Amino acid sequence: MSSPVVEKAMSEDSATIPSAAPTEWKQYQVYDLPIDPDQNDRAKTIKLCSFARPHMRAFHCSWWSFFIAFFIWFAIAPLLTEIKADLGLTKQEIWTSSIASVGGTIFMRFALGPACDKFGARIPMAALLCLASIPTACTGLINDATGLWVTRMFIGCAGGTFVMCQYWSTSMFCKEVVGTANAMVGGWGNLGGGVTQLVMGSLLFPLFKNVFFDGDAEKAWRTVCIVPSVFAFGTGVFIYYNSDDCPKGQYKELMKHGTMADVSAAASFRQGALNFNTWLLFIQYACCFGVELTMNNAAALYFKQKFELTTESAAAIASIFGFMNIFARGLGGWVSDKGNAKAGMRGRLWVQTIGLLCEGLLVLLFANTNSLGLAITVMVFFSLFVQMTEGTSYGIVPYVDPPATGSISGIIGAGGNTGAVCFGLGFRNLPYKTAFVLMGSVIIGSSVLSVCIRIKGHAGLLGGEDDPNLTAGGTLTVPVKGEDDGVKELEESRDMGDRRESLADINMVYKANEGLKIGGGAIVSFPVKYVHPHSVRDIAHPVRKSGQRITGAGVCKQGMKSINGEMVMCVFVHHNDFTDEAGEPVDIWVKKSHVKIEKEGNPEMFY
Repeated sequence: MSSPVVEKAMSEDSATIPSAAPTEWKQYQVYDLPIDPDQNDRAKTIKLCSFARPHMRAFHCSWWSFFIAFFIWFAIAPLLTEIKADLGLTKQEIWTSSIASVGGTIFMRFALGPACDKFGARIPMAALLCLASIPTACTGLINDATGLWVTRMFIGCAGGTFVMCQYWSTSMFCKEVVGTANAMVGGWGNLGGGVTQLVMGSLLFPLFKNVFFDGDAEKAWRTVCIVPSVFAFGTGVFIYYNSDDCPKGQYKELMKHGTMADVSAAASFRQGALNFNTWLLFIQYACCFGVELTMNNAAALYFKQKFELTTESAAAIASIFGFMNIFARGLGGWVSDKGNAKAGMRGRLWVQTIGLLCEGLLVLLFANTNSLGLAITVMVFFSLFVQMTEGTSYGIVPYVDPPATGSISGIIGAGGNTGAVCFGLGFRNLPYKTAFVLMGSVIIGSSVLSVCIRIKGHAGLLGGEDDPNLTAGGTLTVPVKGEDDGVKELEESRDMGDRRESLADINMVYKANEGLKIGGGAIVSFPVKYVHPHSVRDIAHPVRKSGQRITGAGVCKQGMKSINGEMVMCVFVHHNDFTDEAGEPVDIWVKKSHVKIEKEGNPEMFY
């Protein structure tokens, strides 16, 4: 039964009690793709031939930006034999520059994860492409070993775009398709490492040398890098002005309208860095993406030296390794999803472990191959497992700690560059065969670490069980025990997008309620998605729109309730939408931090 206080308050405002309606601000009211309002308007499908904003525009900007970043990052790699000869450099000096190239982006990846959590992917992506294009254009000014490694270190910062690439697609596509989206944009972006070997080494370099400079190789390598730098700068400017941070628009506008709260980058990084699983995946990613980066630097040099090929031929063969990204990384994500469908997280971990083991064995085989044809064949399968394992790694990442996914993605991504630095030191100081054997052995050893990966709520490789109350597809929910009905409920999805939405609502409520008292008989409003118990909410509102709110609810009392496993202060209300079979209002409750006061009540009237 409703209290007299509530009946009085509700009768006085009966004319102003509307049904729940969406009130939040967002840039787009209509989308080209079907979306899920409960996942912050993320798209349910991928429409490859569409360039419509916001979802598919972000998809294509994401992979293309990462592709261009990879292109300028390794544009100089197929030219290193010419640079070595013209400047009189040693093998050690060449490898020092390659180590600097992949090392330059380690710090960037650590920093860009929290930056994405705070600013979104668009602005950091645009800024990094424009900045990295400057040292790329300055390649022709190199005159000694120091100039080479310093220039390559600054160009290498472009590799940090991987973090934005993955974060951007994650923010645009719902859990049912985000694995495919992430694998596609990551794989197509990585493809730049293979294309640059072919375009720079076998097309643009001979064009500049033979057509523009009458056979002068030095003038050719000193000017050819201007071409990719122009494309990189232009891409940065384009995505800044012609794409969106998330489905609902730009972060700046969403914060301005109170739809999203500001997020602490430091807190996000701390949360991700303190998770032990992050560092285990950091090592394993070092043994797949780190290997790919090493091969981008080493392949052309290795084939030219071991099989006495020309620069153009060695670059063309080396490009095969990168071209496997057309499908291999996506295949890894797909196989990981299949493993998850069969055996949950244990399936994903087994796929990851087997991929690393096969990769390591193929590296050892490659190191002992003396036939050019066989070496190319082994390299193809070696590359396949390298890139598949990159896909399986990021099939696990979204589960580690969803609210800190941006930071965790950045840390693990930095693992790839750290691995490239370590392997690069091996290639710098050891004969090629010994370096390959060492690399293969380390990769095999890293596969054992999967036994130690234990993600809360999920099975491990050899023990434990998946919690059935966690949703499939990479987005986690937190189980809550409903105190009144004795059954488990699921609080709102806890991925980063939903956490932002919750923080935005709390921030809006805090500002709106400043100086107001709630009290018995107060009239309040709140988002439908935060109503408890969920069983009552879902009967009254089985279909909910993004931003949908309950308005005109009458406050009965306040008290402590368990939500997300902790006791929090809640406000108990009655509303005409929530009644029993006799038409009488039933108690519903909402976290006090989500309750906006429309009309003050009397705190002394609480009972």
